[in-house]
Amino acid sequence: MRFRHPDGSTVHLAYCTNVHPAETLDGVLAQLRDHCEPVRRRLGRDRLGIGLWLAKDAARALVTDPAALRGLRCELERRGLEVVTLNGFPYEGFGAEEVKYRVYTPDWADPERLEHTAALARVLAGLLPEDVTEGSISTLPLAWRTAYDDERAEPARTALRTLAERLDALEELTGRSIRVALEPEPGCVVETTRDAIAPLTAVGHDRIGICVDTCHLATSFENPGTALDDLARAGVPVVKSQLSAALHAEQPHLPEVRAALAAFAEPRFLHQTRTATAAGLRGTDDLDEALAGDALPDAGPWRSHFHVPLHAAPAAPLTSTLPVLTSALTRLVGGPHPLTRHLEVETYTWQALPPELRPRGRAQLADGIAAELTLARDLLTDLGLKELP
Repeated sequence: MRFRHPDGSTVHLAYCTNVHPAETLDGVLAQLRDHCEPVRRRLGRDRLGIGLWLAKDAARALVTDPAALRGLRCELERRGLEVVTLNGFPYEGFGAEEVKYRVYTPDWADPERLEHTAALARVLAGLLPEDVTEGSISTLPLAWRTAYDDERAEPARTALRTLAERLDALEELTGRSIRVALEPEPGCVVETTRDAIAPLTAVGHDRIGICVDTCHLATSFENPGTALDDLARAGVPVVKSQLSAALHAEQPHLPEVRAALAAFAEPRFLHQTRTATAAGLRGTDDLDEALAGDALPDAGPWRSHFHVPLHAAPAAPLTSTLPVLTSALTRLVGGPHPLTRHLEVETYTWQALPPELRPRGRAQLADGIAAELTLARDLLTDLGLKELP
């Protein structure tokens, strides 16, 4: 979906396909048929943007076989789909029964992360629509904190500088400008937007910036305005933003609130949980840890890294951090010029929701994704952007 900003520039809105597990190119092609095109049809649009997730095997198949890449591009066009952004955070196995800490490997100190991301950039350059010259890729924020030390920091910085050089060369070759965005996430080396400033300024290249995920922003109790102002002062570009909402519990000391939260403590994904205290942010790596005894102070609200559907906040006594998303979006695209032109709805946890909230089959999932995109579209038009055909 494309929108015209009042300044005349085009803002792209997509939904991320990491909600549909696929490890191979055949699996990606099936996604387009079974999920992406049905969402487009529900929205009544001739064109739908998707934030494509390509696992390592799918990416390698595309980067080593020009015919396969042309075939994917043709299939996208045939189904009324377009790609300007990729989700390069998960490497493989994102649809496994247990993902948890595995999603953070390989990290940026491992040469395979550089090679995978460079391959994604070459693929994206070949998938961009004819009238689009800029693409974006989100990636993990260096590493999970416990696997990272000074000895691993230098190869990670070197890898990002090397990536920037390869992206320069790619633009010279193709005329397509691809940028990569570190995506701050609770528990990682780069947990907050402020944490991103030092490593990104050390890299010192405008092709490497930040992805503002509004669920992660909210989970860490960051103020969107303050965060974006800090990035602007530091000269760190917002390459893309993922529109997502976290799980919010206003009164976690109450038994009924804890019981409601327990329904979201599931075995597939990591749900880092945070609370703001007078002494600073306190947290646990997972929701079940927070619920176990006194692991986390409960005098104030808790927020958990659980991407809940944008249009359907959990029932009381829980809610979502949609207001944080709305505030961030206002700052990102509501001003005289957009801070980023790539927006991506990213709710990958549909099948991890409590059983009574999960979609039953493809049709209900498509309905839910379409409803999320409709909400995002309405937020954008309320900010003065005009939806394009």
